[in-house]
Amino acid sequence: MKIEPLGARVLVLPMEGESQTPGGVLLPETAKEKPQQGTIEAVGSSEEMTTDLKVGDRVLFPKYTGTEIKLDGKTYLLMDESDVLARFND
Repeated sequence: MKIEPLGARVLVLPMEGESQTPGGVLLPETAKEKPQQGTIEAVGSSEEMTTDLKVGDRVLFPKYTGTEIKLDGKTYLLMDESDVLARFND
């Protein structure tokens, strides 16, 4: 199944949070920080988008943004284009 965002929205695959502290302590799932970085997997209507975000861009977003969607064993975030704070330039 494929998700196509509508309007000025993007579908982001968040990066996994750290599972271990720098000191070596393993963190349970409930103690992990919410991810703030991810990769864009799909973009909405090019006519409604005000930026040039594209599939494959690595982006930064606020901790508690977007709508969580689980699909094929992965968790995605569907968010407004305006929720993306920055794009990484590698």
